[in-house]
This record gives sequence, C-alpha cells and structure tokens, in this order.
Amino acid sequence: MDIDVIALVGPSGTGKSHKALRVAHSNQADAIIDDGLLIKDGKIIAGTSAKKEMNKVLAVKRAIFVLPGHAKEVREAIEESKPKRILILGTSENMTQRIAKALKLPEISKYVYIEDISSKEEMEEARFHRLKEGKHIIPVPTVELQPHFSGHLVNSLKSMFGNKPVDTTRRRVSGRSIVRPAFSYYGKLLIDDWAVKSIVRHLLMDDENVTKVTEVKLDHVYEGNPTDGYEDQGIEVTASVVLSYGKHIPSLVQQLQVHVKEHVEDMTGMLVQGVNITIKALFVQPGRM
Repeated sequence: MDIDVIALVGPSGTGKSHKALRVAHSNQADAIIDDGLLIKDGKIIAGTSAKKEMNKVLAVKRAIFVLPGHAKEVREAIEESKPKRILILGTSENMTQRIAKALKLPEISKYVYIEDISSKEEMEEARFHRLKEGKHIIPVPTVELQPHFSGHLVNSLKSMFGNKPVDTTRRRVSGRSIVRPAFSYYGKLLIDDWAVKSIVRHLLMDDENVTKVTEVKLDHVYEGNPTDGYEDQGIEVTASVVLSYGKHIPSLVQQLQVHVKEHVEDMTGMLVQGVNITIKALFVQPGRM
C-alpha cells in the first residue's frame, strides 16, 4: 500500500484531536485516524466512534480496531479513497502501531508528540474540559457529525473554529471516550470461559422465573482465513434452563436473551453474537395443575 503514515501521540485528554487538523496540514496528511474514525478532507468516511460504546473495554477495542468488521470497513475505505498520507492519533507509540497493523498500513515513519506542539497550559485546559465537563473534540466540521452520532448530542467545537457559537441543541457527546488501552500498564487481561459461564448462570438464576440452569456453553466466533489471519467476532452463548410454569415463554426467553447479552458485554467487554436458550422442562408449583 503506497501510503505514508505518521502519528500524533499524547496521553488521553491532552488535546490531540484539537491539534490534529493543524498537525495534518503542516505534514501534508490528507486523512486522519482518530478514535475509531477515518476522516479525509474534513469528512468522516468510515468507521465507528469509540464514544458510542457503552462501556470502557468496548470503547478501547473500538479505538484500536479489534471489534468485528471495524478494521475491514476502514481498510476498504482507505483503499477506495487512496489518501497519500495518514495521521494516526493515539495515547502511545504502541497504540498507534497497533492501529496501523490492524488496518494493514505501512510502518509509521514519523511521530509527533503533543508536548512538543502544545504548552503545559493548553494541555491542562484540555484535561479540564475532558475530565470536568466531559467535552470531546473531533477533527471534522460539525456538519459531518450528525450521521455518525445518531441519537447522541455533540458538544460545541467553537474552540476549533474561533469564538463563533455553534448550535449545540442536538450535538453533545456523552463523556464515554476511552482511548488509552485500559490494561496497557498491567499486562494482558484474560477471561476464562468458566468465568463467563458463571456470569451467565448467575444472570439466568437471578430471574424469578428460572428454577434451574442445567447447562451453559460458549462458542468463540472467528472470521477470516489462515493467510490473512482470523478476526475475533465475539462469543455465542447457549444455555439450557428449567422455567416456572405459567408465563408466556417466548416473551420470557426474549427478556432473558437481552439480559444476558447486555450484562455479559458490559462486565467482560466481549461482543456477544447470540444467546441461545433451550427450555429443558417446566417446573409446576404444587397445586397449580
């Protein structure tokens, strides 16, 4: 791939996205990778922002392009749009290298560090707005944000475009942006299948209509081939249960499926592709029949 790749590196909340357009312009970069998005010529053309994820672990995975299909979508957009130079934003050199590898880009040829282009006061102000006010900057004009943040509100970008007020009645992003890999300082996080099965079992037994969980199985879902490598697509949960007699079974099972999916994803950061529930038997309370 005939593309030059450079990186802007700095701790989370120090104003990298705020400086991204300036760095890109001074280095003749016509595309930016920031927070899970591919931005080219001032427009978001591919990707999904990590700010849309509901928990920190999924946000991290989104930012480094390891969630199912995310890297593939952005790789295809890069091939189609043919940028000459890409600027990758990250909290460390390692993070930007992981992003480049996930997107199958060439090695990074140059690193720009936020402390070399921002004053201490500017970085402290950026941290204040991130930590105290939950504000985030995305290096694109506000008109480009709406299709990518449907249902979200995005804060004013007036700090990027002067003091002219920007309509923020429908544009304010919630404070859920996690860019620094949460476990990068402590090593790998490995969750055994047994732990996930225990979570599923507990979630099911917590429902008053489930009297017994007879079996819980996990299947890991992968996509790809030996040549290009396999991409982790998440897990599929299968559980066999005994239900109390008397409730509408389809409605009850659907509630259990949603409950398990949402809580397993929130607690583990894993993507749950499906929750299959088998009704082994119905428990009838004495005197009900």
